[in-house]
This record gives sequence, C-alpha cells and structure tokens, in this order.
Amino acid sequence: MTSSVSSPLKEEGVISSPAETDLRDLWMRTLELLEPQIQRSQFLTWFRDTAILSREGTKLIIGLPLPMCLQWHMEHYRTPTFDCVKQLDESIDQIVYVVDGTLKDTPTRTVNLIEHFPEQKKRKLPGRQEVKLAEGIVSKILSPRYMLENFVVGSSNRLAHAACQAVAAAPGGKYNPLFLYGGVGLGKTHLLQATGNAILRQIPKATVVYTTSEDFTNQVVEAIRTQRMEQLRARYRRVDALIIDDVQFLTNKERTQEEFFHTFNTLYEERKQIIISADRPPTELLLEDRLISRFERGMIADVGVPDYETRLAILVEKARDYQLFLDMKVLQFIAEHTTRNVRELEGILMQAVALYELEQSMPTVKSIADIMRKLNKDPHDKEEDAPGFEPPVVRKATFQDVLETTSAYYSVSVQDMMGASRVREVLMPRQIAMFLGKKHLSLSFVRLGEIFSNRDHTTVMHAVEKIEKQMQNDPQLLREIRALEREIGISR
Repeated sequence: MTSSVSSPLKEEGVISSPAETDLRDLWMRTLELLEPQIQRSQFLTWFRDTAILSREGTKLIIGLPLPMCLQWHMEHYRTPTFDCVKQLDESIDQIVYVVDGTLKDTPTRTVNLIEHFPEQKKRKLPGRQEVKLAEGIVSKILSPRYMLENFVVGSSNRLAHAACQAVAAAPGGKYNPLFLYGGVGLGKTHLLQATGNAILRQIPKATVVYTTSEDFTNQVVEAIRTQRMEQLRARYRRVDALIIDDVQFLTNKERTQEEFFHTFNTLYEERKQIIISADRPPTELLLEDRLISRFERGMIADVGVPDYETRLAILVEKARDYQLFLDMKVLQFIAEHTTRNVRELEGILMQAVALYELEQSMPTVKSIADIMRKLNKDPHDKEEDAPGFEPPVVRKATFQDVLETTSAYYSVSVQDMMGASRVREVLMPRQIAMFLGKKHLSLSFVRLGEIFSNRDHTTVMHAVEKIEKQMQNDPQLLREIRALEREIGISR
C-alpha cells in the first residue's frame, strides 16, 4: 500500500470520478468496517466531516476537514482505513489524504456519525470496587486500563517493568516474591494491577487477589471480632497470586503482620506468586525483621522518578487517550516543568483537557503556564515578585506578533499570508489575522488592507465579518482563535 498527502489544488488532474452517491456509499461501508476497531470517542472525533472526494483509477482521494487531522490520520488510521477499503474494492491500491475545509459546511457530502452509528446502550451495573472470586475470597477489581503493554517504560522503571513481565510469564517462579517500591504517583499501582491482568490472560482460571494493606488489616480485625480467623487464613491460602499495595501501612499492626507472615510462608512454599509494593525498600520499613527477610528473598525493583524523555512519552500517550490534539511544544513544556511524578503530569494534562472542552480554547504554552501558576506550580523562578523587586514590564503585542503567531499555528508562511494565494489553507489564517488585528489592536479596515498587499478595505471588512459569524457556529474555530489570543497575549 502507498499513501501520500497533497492539497486540493494538486488534485486538479483527477479523472472524472464515479457518481457522488457511489463514493458516499463506499465511504459509509468503509466506516462500518472501521467503527468496531476504534474507540467510540476517537471514531467520532477523527472521522467526523470526512468523505471520499473522488477516485482516480485505483486511487481514492479522502477528504479531511482540518489541517490538524492530517498527521493524526497518517499516523493512526491510514493502514486500517486502507485495509477496510481494500476489503470492499480490491482494485484500489492507494489512498491519498487532502484537506477540504468545505466539508464542515456541506453535510450532504459527509456521513452523520451520531445518526448512523448510535451508541449501544449498555446495561447499567452498580458501581463496585470489589469482586467476589470464590467462597469468601474478595479482591479489589483490577482495572482493564492498566496493562503492561501501555505502561510507558523509561530508565527509571525499566527493571520494575521487566520484572513484572517475567512474573506474568511464570507466576511463582524465580521472581517470587516481587517487591516494588517508589514514591507516590510513579506507577506502582499501574504495574501491580497490570501484572495481575497479565496473569489472568495467561491463566484465566487463576485466583488473583489484589488488595491494600489497609483492607487486609480490616479483614483481620473483622475475623478476630467474629472469631473466624481460621476461615480467613484458609481463604487467603487458596489464592494463586496475592498482590498487596502499600505494605508500609502494616507498621505498628502486630497481629496483622503475624497473619500476613504465616500467609506469606504458606503461599511461598506452595509456589504461589506474591507481589508487594511500598513507598521505600524493605530495609527501611518499620516492620518485623522476619517479614523484611521474606521480602528480600525475591526480586526488589525501584520505580523511580521519570526522566524528561519518559515524562514526554507519558504525556503523548495520555493525550492520545483523551483524544486531545496538542502542539508538541505544549507537551514538551509540561514535561520540562512537571518533574515530581506521573500523577502530577496527568493533573496538568487534565487541566488542559478541561480548557479545551469547557472553555472551548486550544491549550498553548502560555495557557498551560497560567494553569501551573494557579496550582502553585510556577514553571519559572519569579524573583521579580519578591520584595524589593519591581514587576517586569509587559510588552504590548504588535500586529507582527499576530502575523508570526498565526503563521506558526497554521504552518503557513507570513509571505503566503500577505500574498495573493486563495488556497483555503492560506486564506483562513489570513482572515483570522485580519480579525485579530481589528478586534484587539484597533487597526482600521483601510490600514489592514494596506498591510495585506494593498487590498481593498471592503475585502478586509468581509473577512472580519466572516470570521465573527463563523465563530458563532464553529466550536473548533473558536478554540483556535482563543488559543491564538492567549499565545499572543491579547485575550480579554
């Protein structure tokens, strides 16, 4: 299969295509094959306002509504899309993506995804945190989101991840017990649950119990109160894999430590897998020496603070999960200035998601920096704010700032924006720059016309009015303009 990217102008030589209804029918059937393969939210986001524009021999030209969709389709959906098209028409050997902004305004050319692919209503289940595995055996539910395959591996956690893979492949083998330790929010819980999920995939009938030291303690207390300690011991000693999170909280709980010690010994002697996590290595735990010596029998692995490259990889993966298309500069900025743990990274990213969804604004470096300051995570050392220092002078934005920021945002040159091109990829950024100059810098229509190669003032007036009207009906355009305003520093 081959694939390429081009612009609508480059497709002027396309041979007359089949009837538009035939192309729409082909795209509908392609989407029907694609939809089960893709998460619903992603399918609705990235295939909305798409269509087959034309056909040239054995080549299909597929239209996308926005420039930002191009890279995403090329990286994630090109191969499955081609495979589905090929199933329907074996003669097609190439697909070409082009951007056609008019698709958003002509619903007759596209497929209404909500109408044709309604969400399947699922039977609502009560929210549960635990699941009964067998008579008397209860485990916290292992989240299906936690998989060893989607854990982002870096230098700080490579050994821990490899150890979990080895345990999943051979439970009760040489890495028994497996002891993971590290600070808060670094991924220990992800690894614990992912390993449990992997064991169950390999041995579906295995009894895998995942619990916390706090829950284990509560069960011991309840067994003592009801005089059912023997039943508790018998239940835990029937499991195939026991996973206990945050074992440091067993400190000063002598009876619980004793019960855990005997359970540990029984499982270990029967070659049942034991996986434990804590916030520090075994030697630093304030537990009984005999427990610490048991922990040291097996594999001990540190889950450390991720380095910059790992933090960036985590952000890219999470942004993809949230279907949030962010400029790489924004992700790099977050990764550079959020260094303590993964949980903090996700918190900042969730703020960016909220900015996008609730405020209809595309996150930028500037808006993310503002968010971090509000959360007391200022990305810069602001000595200027200390007593005795004057606040920095804020430079007023100029129209050159508008041109350069708009140019960078839409990946078109300033020269093209100032020139005579009528291609939509250039025309829209030009009109947006005119709108911003008029709204925020109070430039007259005449002056803006002079700046843009001596265009007539009525042309500028039409451009500004068009953007104002389109913003009322196009949430994506509204997000883009708000992002530009924040980046330039002219938002109101």
